[in-house]
Amino acid sequence: MLKKDFLNVIYVFFLGAISSYSLPPYNYFIINFFTFSLFFIFLYLKRKTSSNSKSFFKYGWFFGFGYFLCSLYWIAISLTFDESFKFLIPIAIVLIPAFLAIFYGLITYFLSFFYSKNVVVTFFIFSILYGLVEFIRGTILTGFPWNLIAFSFSENINFIQIVSVIGTYSFNLFCISLFTVPAIFILRNNRKEIIICFLFIVISTGFLIFGNSKYNQFNTLTDIKNNFTIRAVSPNISLDRFYSKQDEFKIIQELILLSNPEKKEPTVFLWPEGIIPDSYLRDMGMYKELFSNNFGKDDLIIMGLNSIEIKDGENLFFNSMAVFDNKLNLIQNYNKVNLVPFGEFVPFEKILSLIGLKTVTNNYQSFSKGESLKALSIKNDKIDLKLLTLICYEIIYPNRLFKDKNFDYIVNISEDGWFGNSIGPKQHLAHSIFRSVESGKYIIRSTNNGISAIINPIGIIEKKVEFGSTGYVDFKKSKVSKSTLYMNYGNKTFFMIILLYIFLIILFKKIKYE
Repeated sequence: MLKKDFLNVIYVFFLGAISSYSLPPYNYFIINFFTFSLFFIFLYLKRKTSSNSKSFFKYGWFFGFGYFLCSLYWIAISLTFDESFKFLIPIAIVLIPAFLAIFYGLITYFLSFFYSKNVVVTFFIFSILYGLVEFIRGTILTGFPWNLIAFSFSENINFIQIVSVIGTYSFNLFCISLFTVPAIFILRNNRKEIIICFLFIVISTGFLIFGNSKYNQFNTLTDIKNNFTIRAVSPNISLDRFYSKQDEFKIIQELILLSNPEKKEPTVFLWPEGIIPDSYLRDMGMYKELFSNNFGKDDLIIMGLNSIEIKDGENLFFNSMAVFDNKLNLIQNYNKVNLVPFGEFVPFEKILSLIGLKTVTNNYQSFSKGESLKALSIKNDKIDLKLLTLICYEIIYPNRLFKDKNFDYIVNISEDGWFGNSIGPKQHLAHSIFRSVESGKYIIRSTNNGISAIINPIGIIEKKVEFGSTGYVDFKKSKVSKSTLYMNYGNKTFFMIILLYIFLIILFKKIKYE
């Protein structure tokens, strides 16, 4: 009995592990039709003979553990830069996937209660539970919506255009159902249940038709040439600068040289997150002469910096994005709202610091959370822009971006060097593709040790600096696209689809037993 259960656990673990190869940068989405269907068939048949809820939690947990272990191993690379963190590497490799797997354990745990002999009913219950839990995973405890199964389609541009209408969470729910639908064909009890298979084929075809139409429509829009350039710089500077005292003056000289300021037309230079680690926003005045000598009077420089604010006699540290003119006068700044747990802050810091836990960045001090995610108005005599500014990790949240809907473009700055030469930076880019489709806006990305890119409103990467390379991309031309339905209505569609699924559950119960 124990041997059989061990084999069951190994089986679902490998199904989850194999599913991870459907995600970027591999994008073998076809895998999921096998793994998700086999997982559902396993659960359905198991529930026929056993109602042990603990066992069902275990099956879901091991599926999730395999999935996250293989797709998030790269997080541990951030701990290799400092000797004092290296003992945590095995913990990070195992503990983070183990924690995230709890969410998948909850899916199968509740499925054991709501199970129905009607395979279609159980199919919709499974989809609802999976979709809801993924939504919760992206929300609770700051949220971590990384590697939703929907990202399997990040290279299928036409297919993902529906995200502009229904959003990523709704699309993720649909993907769960789509990947599981072959199981209905295998487990069907009567011909009526095959209708669901055809239904999802029809819906998928509809998504492709819609996507193709949106793609063609976008390409017919008139190009608009801005009277300025946004230049996203990709310096590829080693992370050693965080742990060795490097000459920041030389680093800035290197950044200026790479930025290649031409003074021919107004340019907004976009530099990555935390590119000058030892200087705070308030210290930048010392480089005033260097900037004014190299940049034109109408140029603007946006960069990631740490900043300090004093509140109630206490120093508060922020991961900030600052906008300067060519004389380093501060025009606008934004403090990061969505912080990385253990990277930028320690949850329950007073308690966990007693056992030696500390942040990876900011010299081991926790950052404070910014007040609100807001668009920045940037103006001078030649440039008039409103930018939604996102620092690193903030680009992964589909449901928190559009409180301020009045902006021209999204800019995203990041330091992806914490994750080395791994799949992490490629996965990070995939999130940007989905944000561009959701918003119908261009995304201009500047990363250090990552992939800097210009992504258009339908998710196509128009220009990029390849991973591991140094250079920049220029954004001059754009197409004005309409505000998307998702941008206006947010995740209301997700809950409407949940209600539709519940209606179908009721309908198929009646059809089955009339």
